[in-house]
Amino acid sequence: MVCFGKRRLGPGEPCFITFEAGATHDGEETATALIREAARAGADAVKFQIFDPDRLVADKEQLFSYEVLADRGTGRTERVEETLYDILCRRCLSREEWRRVKAVSDELGLAFFATAGFEADIRLLEELGCDSVKIASADINHWPLIRRAARTGMAIQLDTGNASLGEVEQAVDICLAEGNANIIVHNCPSGYPARLESINLRLIPTLLQMFPELAVAYSDHTPGWEMDVAALAMGAHLLEKTITLDRTLRSPEHVFSLEPHDMAGFIEAIRRVETAMGSPRRVLHAHEKKMRMKVRRSAFLRTAVKKGERVCPENVEFRRPGTGISPDRFEGCWGMVFGTDLPAGHCLTPGDMRS
Repeated sequence: MVCFGKRRLGPGEPCFITFEAGATHDGEETATALIREAARAGADAVKFQIFDPDRLVADKEQLFSYEVLADRGTGRTERVEETLYDILCRRCLSREEWRRVKAVSDELGLAFFATAGFEADIRLLEELGCDSVKIASADINHWPLIRRAARTGMAIQLDTGNASLGEVEQAVDICLAEGNANIIVHNCPSGYPARLESINLRLIPTLLQMFPELAVAYSDHTPGWEMDVAALAMGAHLLEKTITLDRTLRSPEHVFSLEPHDMAGFIEAIRRVETAMGSPRRVLHAHEKKMRMKVRRSAFLRTAVKKGERVCPENVEFRRPGTGISPDRFEGCWGMVFGTDLPAGHCLTPGDMRS
């Protein structure tokens, strides 16, 4: 069982729902607006990304390609290219801005965490009092960063897009070696949006089998929420879904994000499916046992019978309700004889027959 602040993640616990706003804000104002929408919808947490673009991106001209929604009516998309440096700069907040954003999250009762790019970012999350830190898929082999994050004692979330299972095991082992077993492993398909062929939801049960003591999550990069419902049904303990104020904004990840009017519906759908999934065992409640008696059957006399007459299919049939002798219990009664004269339509009891 994994702890996320005061919440527990794992079998038997409610699915933890995170709304990702790291890629879809462009400053403190929109970051705060997205937090308020996430809280209004009923999310458990909101997630951001904390990077220093000047330190992270060596080649400031490196291009990044992604899709944008060009026509809301038809769903037509366009492919756009811009430098990764410019993209990351839009998401960059000062330390003081992060403090104010975190304070809004605290005020609204939302857990707050972020993907961290450097040790300084991890220290900032510690200073902010966060309960979790996330490692990006691109850093699954950045062992020093993972080791530093694990030492904080915060829950470690590992994105695994484009990582081999061996690399995921190594990252988990590093966390465990640092004494941190609060680990959440994400099935995080690559692509913005992700191609259906790349999602590989069947990886979720594989991760559950590989890491039975950890939590397994699914980070969705597709429009709508079909993949999230499927991931939940396949055992994901945490879902991460990207949100935006406007899907038509020409920047990465807006095209497949939830807008405010869809956020509450997403959470309601997850909770409804979660409730319907129930328990792996069928436990009947008293009212269910009472209700089933109305539709099950009992042995009734098809015709009037005389004392000493043999019990046979010609004089007995099974009718509703099931308050008498059920068909399975009647198996041992065939061939017995009636102990008294009985009218047609009589609901048989064990005392009506003898060997």
